[in-house]
Amino acid sequence: MADYSVSDLENIANKLRLHVVEMTYEARSGHPGGSLSAADMIAALYFKFMKHDPSNPLWDERDRFVLSKGHVAPVLYAALAEAGYFPVEDLLTLRKMGSKLQGHPVRGKVPGVEMSTGSLGQGLSMACGIALAGKMDGKDYKTICMLGDGELQEGQNWEAAMFARQASLTNLIAIVDRNRLQITGDTEGAVGLEPLPEKWKSFGWNVIIIDGHNMRQILEALDKAAAAKARPTVIIMKTVKGKGVSFMENNAGFHGKACNDEEQAKAVEELKAVIQ
Repeated sequence: MADYSVSDLENIANKLRLHVVEMTYEARSGHPGGSLSAADMIAALYFKFMKHDPSNPLWDERDRFVLSKGHVAPVLYAALAEAGYFPVEDLLTLRKMGSKLQGHPVRGKVPGVEMSTGSLGQGLSMACGIALAGKMDGKDYKTICMLGDGELQEGQNWEAAMFARQASLTNLIAIVDRNRLQITGDTEGAVGLEPLPEKWKSFGWNVIIIDGHNMRQILEALDKAAAAKARPTVIIMKTVKGKGVSFMENNAGFHGKACNDEEQAKAVEELKAVIQ
């Protein structure tokens, strides 16, 4: 991959956001809100941090990325397309009959997708298995798992967290998209997660807290996580659901709803204005 600067990565993140808005509008369905909040981290992972090869998606030495919050597949597909795994033009086939770009990622259908996800709460367990296999095989690849904050209300995550510490999975990085909104509204009004950092610490994890829209903080956190040798690391990134589109920001209504015609025109205008 090219040696992208911070400003390059910020620009890529906004390109991913534009793709998300266009894809979900064309499909008339999908999950734009959480895709937009994750875009900065996804850009950093695929265009700076992770070892991967679009010409050889099953390269044995690649880093593995598991999108546990599989409903934000649009931003993952956008990154894979921009990275060269498949043509960018294919993005507009999202959720259409016969398209490989289903509403949730499916391994084997889309090059670069490591795991089929979408049943919330299961991704970290899968990532633990991948990371453990890497240690057993003597490989040095990293396994990265992105979780939604709402899905941390699922108990299986905490079983996986216990296992990761017990198995000393120092090659595992969890990333929590802490945008504080889920389909029903505020996460704390559903099943409260706070104090979230202390929960992870009590399970034996190294905890890093960042602004999930500050690219420098994202890159520094990823480097620190990769260097950690004593325990697995979780990066809790404070984000804004719908980031980059004014009327979507902090609006739970866009968790799983595409723009209408008027909203689409405004969203595209706002995002194009910040893309260089």
